[in-house]
Amino acid sequence: MSASKLPGLIYQLSRREVSGRYKGSMLGIFWSFVNPLLMLSVYTLFFSVILKVRWGTQPQSKSEFAVLLFVGLIMHGFIAECINRAPGLITGNVNYVKKVVFPIEILPIVAAGSALFHWAISLSVLLLALVVLGHDVPPTFPLIVVVMVPLVLYALGISWMLASLGVYLRDVSQVVGVFTQVLLFISPVFFPITNIPEEYRPLFLANPLTTIIEQAREVVIFGDAPDLQALGLQTLIGATVCLLGYLFFRRTRRGFADVL
Repeated sequence: MSASKLPGLIYQLSRREVSGRYKGSMLGIFWSFVNPLLMLSVYTLFFSVILKVRWGTQPQSKSEFAVLLFVGLIMHGFIAECINRAPGLITGNVNYVKKVVFPIEILPIVAAGSALFHWAISLSVLLLALVVLGHDVPPTFPLIVVVMVPLVLYALGISWMLASLGVYLRDVSQVVGVFTQVLLFISPVFFPITNIPEEYRPLFLANPLTTIIEQAREVVIFGDAPDLQALGLQTLIGATVCLLGYLFFRRTRRGFADVL
């Protein structure tokens, strides 16, 4: 297949992926709005009402805690959706593997495109929440796209690796499910990085999601410009992971047909 046709194919498959997820349901694609709202409500109720957790040392309202929490949830949710689905991308599309002309390497890109759609919906829910709750929408809000660049690169690289490993090791999907849950709690989703004791902070900063989530809050909540040096480093590392993941996928795909 020519390279010029790949963008159109990726778009069509991503569109079918999104519509197929809600096929047959009464609310249809409206579930993409309902799900993040329910997620935000449950976590906010549990952490800020029942456990009475505060964000840092400064007092804040429940609505302020909610939007800070939600930013972390949608950033984690994007990469979690990508890597949770990755191990089954090839085994779930055996018919594509047996078609010589089909570029199966685009399947992780299609999954990332679907995850980006749901991320964008969640981001619009966040924007609506800021307006409804009376918070200012900072002019730096659109810069969230810049913050997402390294996260997308990480997601693609890891997805290519896991998609290939999932063909040969079927237990990978179980391990990945546990990993994404652990990742939720070792990332600054429910707390700011300043809450971590300084002696343990380098361990959390070694997690790429830490920098990305913190920078996301800076641009969409606090109205500060992103740290381009930190994001540049994450983009460089993310691009390396992406390239290595793609090369690993290309090298191991030769045995897919034999295993499947």
